[in-house]
Amino acid sequence: MKDFAAIDFETANNERTSVCSVGVVIVRDGEIVDSFYSLIQPEPNYYNYWCSQVHGLTRQDTEEAPIFPEVWKQIEPMIEGLPLVAHNKAFDESCLKAVFRCYQMDYPDYQFYCTCVASRKAFPNAANHQLHTISKLCGYELENHHHALADAEACAWIAREIL
Repeated sequence: MKDFAAIDFETANNERTSVCSVGVVIVRDGEIVDSFYSLIQPEPNYYNYWCSQVHGLTRQDTEEAPIFPEVWKQIEPMIEGLPLVAHNKAFDESCLKAVFRCYQMDYPDYQFYCTCVASRKAFPNAANHQLHTISKLCGYELENHHHALADAEACAWIAREIL
């Protein structure tokens, strides 16, 4: 796969609508050509302890952040015509669909690929198929795991290698 957009969401709580940050990495002709990161005011706007422990974000970080539709207006032209790729598509795609529903936006039925599923075939003997493990096997050292842009970059590296 030479042209795609790697995407990663972090959530504030257990609700899929509670996206609080997004990272997008655009790959064209096999090269990273653009990236985007934004905090997002989650819906519902509360953080549970576990999510904050994972990604380090709190309500104070996103109190003044834009809501999802404002952020998506910036992302949409970047990803137009591209398939989306995520490491654990089930999570990121469900977040995207949920937040589209939440804001009563028409979902464009994005084509989604999963690097986690693909990594099980490409690296059947890996210790695990977590993002940091697989990205390292693909030559990318993930240093800021659970930061949406860093995770999207790692996903892009994986996708270039195995999709």
